[in-house]
Amino acid sequence: MADGGRRQRAFIGSFTAAGGLGVLTAAVDPDSGALTVLGAADDVPDPSYLALAPAGDVLYAVSETAEGAVAAFRVHGDKPELTGPPTRTGGSGPTHLSVLDGHVLTADYGSGSVSAVPVRPGGELAPTASGVLRHTGSGPHAQRQRGPHAHQVQPDPTGRWAVSVDLGTDSVRVCALDGGTLALHREIALRPGSGPRHLAFHPGGGHAYVLNELAPTLTVCRWDAEEGSLRPVGEVAVLAAAPDGDAYPSGIVVSPDGRFVWTATRGRDTVSVLGVDAAGEGLTLVAEVPCGGAWPRALALDPSGRFLYAANERSGDVTWFTVDRDTGVPRRGGSVEAPAASCVVLG
Repeated sequence: MADGGRRQRAFIGSFTAAGGLGVLTAAVDPDSGALTVLGAADDVPDPSYLALAPAGDVLYAVSETAEGAVAAFRVHGDKPELTGPPTRTGGSGPTHLSVLDGHVLTADYGSGSVSAVPVRPGGELAPTASGVLRHTGSGPHAQRQRGPHAHQVQPDPTGRWAVSVDLGTDSVRVCALDGGTLALHREIALRPGSGPRHLAFHPGGGHAYVLNELAPTLTVCRWDAEEGSLRPVGEVAVLAAAPDGDAYPSGIVVSPDGRFVWTATRGRDTVSVLGVDAAGEGLTLVAEVPCGGAWPRALALDPSGRFLYAANERSGDVTWFTVDRDTGVPRRGGSVEAPAASCVVLG
């Protein structure tokens, strides 16, 4: 957050095993969106995905390793400061995390599970996970879907439900968090072989968009928060032309006014812009533009919707764009070096 006289910051996750510097802190220029790296912390291996506490003073990071862990950092200075030893998630290869009801939730890709780690009053993590929910199932893709692969977990807009996306089982699971335990409420099947990766909610709260990794498409869903129900109603391509091979879509963000959706595709090194109709269900591909680097793993949007950021893993940089408010098309502004960059979080 940028209020209270504090500068707006960006936090960049990276893969240390591929030469990344750990968790980077960067200053954000409020007029151009430009980033300037201030410092880095390499206390945790492969902090590939990050999430801020609601107050913005603590940053949580997964450690995407076989052992699987999550760590907490203080972010009041130019360099993140580890608050204590990382906590094991109870699963392997955590690739995403979020904060819900006094817990950090992690999606453990390797083990196909979702974990809940309690947060102490000061923002530090408890030494052990309070609950692990293991996914089951598989999909038709012989190499990628032999078993479950939880790729994302996040709260719904009401904060009542935890929603997890599983690439291996072609499904989205809606869970309740009760006393630190995750309980499955409903599992929603998506098209077999689509390989759902990440989900983003429309700001109106009535729709969600699931980006598929094994097919370069977006599944449009209706979301009923009262029932905790997700219903697919359509699927739209995120690329202007069919790829020659695997495309590997990755990140997705939605504009604050709900008029646009942006997705990243690693195999094409592009960012796609989709226009959204007033009902939230009709999506149209508007443009596909270069991501400014190579292998865009994740996207981030500043709270105003003016600036878009792409974490380009293989070129080792983060590119920022200015978004045209009328068309949604991003215009490249510049980039900053960030080896093996994997995500960007603005705070």
